[in-house]
Amino acid sequence: MRFENIKYINLNARSSWQDKIFLTFDIDWCSDEVLLYTLNFIEEYNLKATFFVTHETGLLERMRGNENIELGIHPNFNPLLSGDFRYGKNIDEVVSYYKKIVPEAVSVRSHSMTQNSLMLDSFEKFGLIYDVNTFIPYSSEIVCKPYKHWTNKLVKVPYFWEDDVHCNYKWEWSVDKYLNYSGIKVFDFHPIHIFLNTEHLDRYEQSRKHHNCEEILLNYVNSGYGSKSFLLDLVRDL
Repeated sequence: MRFENIKYINLNARSSWQDKIFLTFDIDWCSDEVLLYTLNFIEEYNLKATFFVTHETGLLERMRGNENIELGIHPNFNPLLSGDFRYGKNIDEVVSYYKKIVPEAVSVRSHSMTQNSLMLDSFEKFGLIYDVNTFIPYSSEIVCKPYKHWTNKLVKVPYFWEDDVHCNYKWEWSVDKYLNYSGIKVFDFHPIHIFLNTEHLDRYEQSRKHHNCEEILLNYVNSGYGSKSFLLDLVRDL
């Protein structure tokens, strides 16, 4: 079993995703210090990973220089749905805003997993191929696999694990359980939860106002088992 990028999934080759691990990270406007913490981890273990980008940062060029890293986009449609046009006045303008940050992106996961038919059409229009917006939790006992969207161009890639959802579900921190899952293994982490080693979302909420101050944020890091511990076990077990 080895790590792979989302962009290498091939619906005509089951071997492109079966028994592979897909590490994905939603950047979610984290500070450079927080993002660098995760980036250093990825580089230390020479891992393949897909980062869904929310904003411009000088670290993007460093990430582009690493052939193991795929950059996708993480568009936020929530302001548009609330009548706030900061990212664009319509769906196409929002997608265009993020594609300008990562023009090479072929993978997309919306913030809040927002999607509808018009958004999926827009993804396709802007050259996005892999839509990673469908979360089907491990606890559902549904065996997931990638599949062709009805437009015949988009590939839907469901994912079965997310760090903050894990905390809400209070799932057992058992790496083996997830590695033995027979479907496609797409994990979704957030750099802030890696930095904090989050084990409960109260830790995240209590630290929220300090997310841009590394010195203070260090005081909120969990010294027990949490999201980073889980990622570390996932890497060490392979």
